[in-house]
Amino acid sequence: MKSLYLLIDLFTVSIPFLFSFHSKLKFYKYFKPFFISNFLVAAIFILWDIAFTSRGIWGFNPDYILGIYVFNLPIEEILFFICIPFACVFTYHCINLFFKLSWEPETETIVVVVVCIGLLITGLYFRHKSYTALTFISLSIILFAFKFLIGIDWLPKLVRMYPLLLVPFFIVNGILTGTGISTPIVWYNDSENMVIRLLTIPLEDVFYGFELILLNVFFYEYFKGENKNMG
Repeated sequence: MKSLYLLIDLFTVSIPFLFSFHSKLKFYKYFKPFFISNFLVAAIFILWDIAFTSRGIWGFNPDYILGIYVFNLPIEEILFFICIPFACVFTYHCINLFFKLSWEPETETIVVVVVCIGLLITGLYFRHKSYTALTFISLSIILFAFKFLIGIDWLPKLVRMYPLLLVPFFIVNGILTGTGISTPIVWYNDSENMVIRLLTIPLEDVFYGFELILLNVFFYEYFKGENKNMG
């Protein structure tokens, strides 16, 4: 049981990593932009994680981790911020290869504005709950900035593929939060969230996960473009 969290990380990344070398996918060519972007984003989320862990907003069950800590976080938690984004950006890469996903510009604008307002209102309403407030408000600001200040053109692709990513998300996050096991690997202080659960998963995790992937894809697209320019 001590290795369960590690096994979840390795299982999540193993198949995407192996298929990265498939002749039709060739994701290995983009390892450099991915790992540069992932390093930047992981650093942000690890700092977030350290702060929340130190305040008891969430924590880790020692029964399911090896006991190796980095910055007061289990090594498995550090790996989480590498393995999960790798699998998700790999999926994003594959969908880009085989499908053309887009919205009409007017539709995209309306959706982003409505979502940003909804996130901001929710975050402010639950401002006394740290996990809810930080997740919803930060995602609202980032979405608004990416759409209206930076002008990214790939947001519809990510939004339309996210429901697909939610399938493995519910499996992985479900196990981490206690689905199918006697006690959760990652526990949450319910005084700091909305106490709305999808099975055992806090609702905030859906938006936290989207923010994690959104930032990884943003920097991945940026550094991939830089890589092409240098080539």
